[in-house]
Amino acid sequence: MSIKEYKSKKDYYFSNVRKEILDLIPAKNSNANMLEIGAGSGDTLLYAKQNAYAKYISGIELCKIDESHQESEEFSNFIIGDIENIVLPFENKTFDVIICGDVLEHLVNPYAVVEKLKKLLKDDGVIIVSLPNIRQIYILKDIVFKGDFKYEDAGILDRTHLRFFCKKNMIDLFESNNLSVSKIISNSNLIGKTTKLINKFTFNLFDEFLAAQYYLVVEQKC
Repeated sequence: MSIKEYKSKKDYYFSNVRKEILDLIPAKNSNANMLEIGAGSGDTLLYAKQNAYAKYISGIELCKIDESHQESEEFSNFIIGDIENIVLPFENKTFDVIICGDVLEHLVNPYAVVEKLKKLLKDDGVIIVSLPNIRQIYILKDIVFKGDFKYEDAGILDRTHLRFFCKKNMIDLFESNNLSVSKIISNSNLIGKTTKLINKFTFNLFDEFLAAQYYLVVEQKC
């Protein structure tokens, strides 16, 4: 996927604070050393440092974003480059928290990147991940009944997505790298009153068809 395609995206694509991801960080890993892959304009990392989620922050983003926070002195490091190809300047077991917010689906080989990140994670560290769910009912409806797999500017069928995951594939992405998924939550249980009620009264039976996205907390295996 070319850098040009990413640069054509609207500014909001890179600049929102992912507080829902930060809130998944276990208390034992708070106010520590944090790395974000796909850090965009750096807003989430700066918020993390300013609000005691992290003490030291480093980010990696594919492209330079003008008039953003990428060059802020608050960062220990902010690297512009392709996570799949660059050599990272960090020692093994450097980070308490690594964030991958809707980034792994953009990669040619996310399995290799997870293996790369695992080496940077402390023994008691966590990787906090969000990934879109291709099994969502609205996507299946268009594919099954309309015969339409149309890419869009954002969302589950973002035109820059190279990989697609169902819930079980997300878990396998980490377990195949000898990591453990300690928590997995659908965004249908985090936002939206209607889907929350449906999940509550159906005991999450249909959650895999309602969720547009899953959040995972990943740890080193003991």
